[in-house]
Amino acid sequence: MAIEQIKMPQLGESVTEGTISKWLIAVGDKVNKYDPIAEVMTDKVNAEVPSSFTGIIKELIASEDETLAIGEVICTVEVEGAATTDSDDSSVSDQVSSEDTQSNVSLKEEREDQPNKKRYSPAVLKIAQENDIDLTLIEGTGAGGRITRKDLLKIMNSGTIPTKHETKEKQLEYQQESMKLEEQKPMKHTSTASTSIGDIEIPVSGVRKAIAANMVRSKQEAPHAWMMMEVDVTNLVEYRQSLKNEFKKKEGFNLTFFAFFVKAVAQALKEFPEINSMWAGDKIIQKKDINISIAVATDDSLYVPVIKAADEKTIKGIAREITDLANKVRNGKLTSAEMQGGTFTVNNTGSFGSVQSMGIINYPQAAILQVESIVKRPVVVNGMIAVRDMVNLCMSLDHRVLDGLICGKFLARVKEILEQTSKETTSIY
Repeated sequence: MAIEQIKMPQLGESVTEGTISKWLIAVGDKVNKYDPIAEVMTDKVNAEVPSSFTGIIKELIASEDETLAIGEVICTVEVEGAATTDSDDSSVSDQVSSEDTQSNVSLKEEREDQPNKKRYSPAVLKIAQENDIDLTLIEGTGAGGRITRKDLLKIMNSGTIPTKHETKEKQLEYQQESMKLEEQKPMKHTSTASTSIGDIEIPVSGVRKAIAANMVRSKQEAPHAWMMMEVDVTNLVEYRQSLKNEFKKKEGFNLTFFAFFVKAVAQALKEFPEINSMWAGDKIIQKKDINISIAVATDDSLYVPVIKAADEKTIKGIAREITDLANKVRNGKLTSAEMQGGTFTVNNTGSFGSVQSMGIINYPQAAILQVESIVKRPVVVNGMIAVRDMVNLCMSLDHRVLDGLICGKFLARVKEILEQTSKETTSIY
C-alpha cells in the first residue's frame, strides 16, 4: 500500500484558494478514481472535487469550512501498489546512539504536533518573499501548525516585521510582541451589533464567505481609483427599439442594451490594450485575448462568467452568450471553465436602477466598468435644451497598473463608439 495526497484543485485562473463546504466521504470509505469526495466553494464557483485515485480514505486533513490555498493537501488516500515506510524509523533508530535516538524522538514528536509546519501555500510564500520574512521562525495557527496568510498579515499589521537578516532571538521577540499587540486589538471579524426580539440572524454561507474574502483581497492589494463619463445613447436606444421585437421573434432571445455596451468595450480594449492587463508583482501582464467577464447575480451570490474573444463576436453573438451564461448561473449549471480567463469586467449595474456606483475590481484584473441605468435627462445640444437618453459609465482602476490619462482615453473611445451607434453605422450581425 502507498499513501497518496489529494490537493485543492485549480478552479479558475484567478482563484487562489477554496473552502471545503462539505465532505462527501469519511475516513475508511472506499473511493474510485473520479468519484466526488468534497464540495468546494470559491468566490467564482461551487464545484465537486473528484478523487485522483482508487483506494481507501486515510485522513481528512482539511475540515469543513476551512479555506486552503490551491495545491494544498486536503486529504490522503491509501492506494494499492507499494509498501508503506512505517518501519523506516525503527531501522534507522537501531543505528544511532541513545543520545541521537532521544533527539530523533523529540523531532518526531514535534513533527507529529505540527505536521503541516513547513507546508507553505503559494500565497504565504509570496508574502514572505516580498517582505523578507523567515517562515521557519513563524508559529502557524492553521491545521497542524500550518502558517496562513492571516499569520503573516497579523505580524505585518503590528508594524514589527521580523526579517531574515536579524537574529533568531530578535525575530522571536518581534513575534511575541506582535501577538501581544494583536491581543490588545478588538476582534476584527466579531460583530459588535446587538440583537433584539424580532431580529433575524442569517448565517454566512460558504459562497458569501468566498465573495467577501475576494472583495477584501482586491481592496487591500489594489489601490483603487475611479472616474465617470456620461454618454448620450439616444441613437443607440432608437436603433435597439426598432430591432428588438423582430430580433426576439427571429432569434428566440432578447437583444439587450448590455450587448451593445460589451461590444463597444471589447472594441476599445483592442485599441487600448494597456487596459487589458493584470498586476503580477514584479511585472505587468498585458493579455492578448480580450475576454469580458460579466457579473451575474442570484438572490444570495455573485458569479462572473466570461465571454471569450468578445472582440471577435458580433452584437448578436454577444447577446446570445449573455443570455446563455445568465441562464446557466440561475439554473446552477455554470462550469468553472466558463468563469476562467477573464481579462476585464463589465457590470450591468443599470439593470436594477443604479445611476452611479464604484465597483470593486475583479482581482487580478486591472479595471472594472459599471454600466449604469439609461435615463432621459435634459441636456444642451447645439446651444439648445433637449431631452436625451443618457447613461453614466463608471470605471474603477488599479492605480499600480493604470493611470488616469490612459483610462480617460479608453472611456472617451467607448463613449465615441456608443454615441455613433445607429441604424446607418452599426450592424448587429
